[in-house]
Amino acid sequence: MRVIYNGELKAVADDLEDMTNRVRVAIHGAGKALMDEDMNAAKAVIDGDEAIDALEKRILDQCVKLLAQQNPVATDLRVVVATLRLASTIERMGDLAQHIAQTAYRANPDSALPDDEKTREIFESMRQLLDVTADRLPEMLADRDATLAQQVIADDNQLDELHQESFELVLDDSWKGTKQQLIDVVLTARFMERLGDHAVSTARQVIYIVSGFDPSKEPKDLDED
Repeated sequence: MRVIYNGELKAVADDLEDMTNRVRVAIHGAGKALMDEDMNAAKAVIDGDEAIDALEKRILDQCVKLLAQQNPVATDLRVVVATLRLASTIERMGDLAQHIAQTAYRANPDSALPDDEKTREIFESMRQLLDVTADRLPEMLADRDATLAQQVIADDNQLDELHQESFELVLDDSWKGTKQQLIDVVLTARFMERLGDHAVSTARQVIYIVSGFDPSKEPKDLDED
């Protein structure tokens, strides 16, 4: 029975790894669509969201089955409960990447962003931060790396600051973009900031698996007593 249970847990972990890697690719693709006006990347992100949704459904079904039939306890219970939450959070990250790609796709052949140095500088910085975070997620989840999780949480402050700067852009009297670009800038910055928030939620679930620390609270140093 334990062998079967371990096999079921591994199947869930494999699906979560697949899902996370797909979302990582989607985040990179959304950044390319927005900043490079790459419509092939945008289309790939938009079309790829269906597979991410299907993986979420399968993971949720598997986790409910494990809870109902195997009655996991201790760390195993934390893993299953956290995986339920992770699947929903990571699926939402895929949706947000899709929203960014759709914004770029709808604006084509024009850009969703006005052609000024400050705007592009802010969004390029947000893109780079999200690319780094996206690359960290598969390793963080596979290795249950709490140290890497804490880094993801700490780095989110930079994304929040850039999000605030994007508001200041459109409120400034020097704003030169169109009305549509104003809407796109505000919404896209919000999508990118929310991607960071969901990455933080993912990191907190990893810390919960490792330590049992309440993921709704700020994590403390795991080396402390």
